[in-house]
Amino acid sequence: MKFMKKYVDKYWKGFFLAILCLTVEALCDLMQPTIMSKIVDVGVADKNMDYIVKNGLLMLGITALGAVGASGRNILSGMVSQNFSADLRQDLFKKVQNFSFQSIDKFERSSLITRLTNDVTQVQNFVNSLMRIAVKAPIICLGSIIMAARLNLRLSIIIFAVISLVALLIFLNMKMGYPYFIKVQCALDKVNSVMREYLSGVRVVKAFNRSDYENERFKNFNEDLGRLSIKSMRFMSIFSPGINLVINIGIVFVLWIGGLYVNSGTMQVGQIIAFTNYMTQILFSIMIISAVFNTFVRFRASAGRIFEIFEDENEGSSNGLLSDFKVNGKIEFENVSFSYGDGHKAVENVSFVCMPGETIGIVGATGSGKSTLVNLIPRFYDTTSGIIRIDGVDIKNIDEKALRDKIALVPQKTILFTGSVLENIRWGKENASLQEVKEAAGIAQADEFISKFPEKYDTRIGQGGVNFSGGQKQRVSIARAIVRKPSVLILDDCTSAVDASTEVEIRKKLKNYSDKLTCIIIAQKIASVISADKIVVMDNGKLAGMGRHDELIKNCQVYKDIFLSQVGREKE
Repeated sequence: MKFMKKYVDKYWKGFFLAILCLTVEALCDLMQPTIMSKIVDVGVADKNMDYIVKNGLLMLGITALGAVGASGRNILSGMVSQNFSADLRQDLFKKVQNFSFQSIDKFERSSLITRLTNDVTQVQNFVNSLMRIAVKAPIICLGSIIMAARLNLRLSIIIFAVISLVALLIFLNMKMGYPYFIKVQCALDKVNSVMREYLSGVRVVKAFNRSDYENERFKNFNEDLGRLSIKSMRFMSIFSPGINLVINIGIVFVLWIGGLYVNSGTMQVGQIIAFTNYMTQILFSIMIISAVFNTFVRFRASAGRIFEIFEDENEGSSNGLLSDFKVNGKIEFENVSFSYGDGHKAVENVSFVCMPGETIGIVGATGSGKSTLVNLIPRFYDTTSGIIRIDGVDIKNIDEKALRDKIALVPQKTILFTGSVLENIRWGKENASLQEVKEAAGIAQADEFISKFPEKYDTRIGQGGVNFSGGQKQRVSIARAIVRKPSVLILDDCTSAVDASTEVEIRKKLKNYSDKLTCIIIAQKIASVISADKIVVMDNGKLAGMGRHDELIKNCQVYKDIFLSQVGREKE
């Protein structure tokens, strides 16, 4: 995988040092049976106690050296694999942060979470196994074959036959097991997706007593994951006993034929013991190799999913032609169209100009393309066709970070983060003073209720703002945008949960504040934009009208229908 090159370059020294320690350990293990055979055939047979003690101490020394190698291997493998996985997870997170909204929509949020957690863990486990057992097993296996062949070449033919059969089983294991683990990871994505949706909408689920439905839905996906996992493990479990059986049959043949050689005087008992030990080492080595191949199958599936993230090119540019420029706030839409990729144009052929310091209102029915239109300005999505310019510069030629530094957006769905009120407002400007925060909160009509809290601006906000009302969250969100002191302020239907009198006060203070910047207000209620310098009317993704309130009442039927429907409701 291409993405692994960076980490190979960074950690290869620690990796190969761990392999060196592992090799020392493996060589020490290989020497033991040969020394033992000499003790039996020479020391025990000749009743030579000095020879037995001398070789016994040699075995102890070799064992101690092997233990040092094993300790070094464990320490290094843990350090390298943990640091590698931390770096990989961090790089994945940075990559996801640079994703355009198209990429986030394509991968789905639950799948991205699985890839950053479970898939990274699978890759880490494989890298760790390479340094702990994966390299040791082939060394032990090959070394045991060589040492056994030195003892008796004819008897070692059994080993070659056994290894050929085991190699075939491992190949079939890999070839047939890989598709199963791909399906398991996809099923895990679906389980995470259901869990995420439930946690996001837990209040709605409980309000409508739909717990049974959610339980059944989760049960279906969970059982699907369990069924696929059982299939994959059942499939894998066939091969391990098969390999074990082949190896043990080989040991039986070694003991049988070796016994015949001992009876004929062509082999000694110590050699048979050593040969059996080498066969046992080969057994464990091949079992380890089989387990490593199972880990490799999981690694291959997970690495492919991680590679998809790194290879995705649909991300924002970080090297625009302009990275440092002053924005006055003139925004031009020239024949702008946009589609989410489903063939339907959410915005179609829209053109208008917003001058610096103007307040622009955007109204229209639900699904008319209002939010989509303003999401194109900070390049959350790029236009399918047409051009958007800020101060005469195509926004595609502006570095995204530099562009978004000049824009503040209050989204339709209010998001607050766990922390204090002060920390949440400072999301707009990290180094904002307490005075600046209070001024922004005052404009947003948030200072009044914040000051009533015992801890005031140090009041803690629960996850997602659970301890704040909808209107309070919206006002804090508006303050977060205002403290940024942007050149362009976008308010996307962000006062829907605020009472009428408070909304009037926010509009008044925003009017005075927005004299210095370009302000775009998206609203369902005509009252929210009635005093705007210009009102843009959207209908099914198209520009249905543009002008001041009085002009649109006369000339735009869509606007007039919206206005009359709202006035009618108020009277009723």
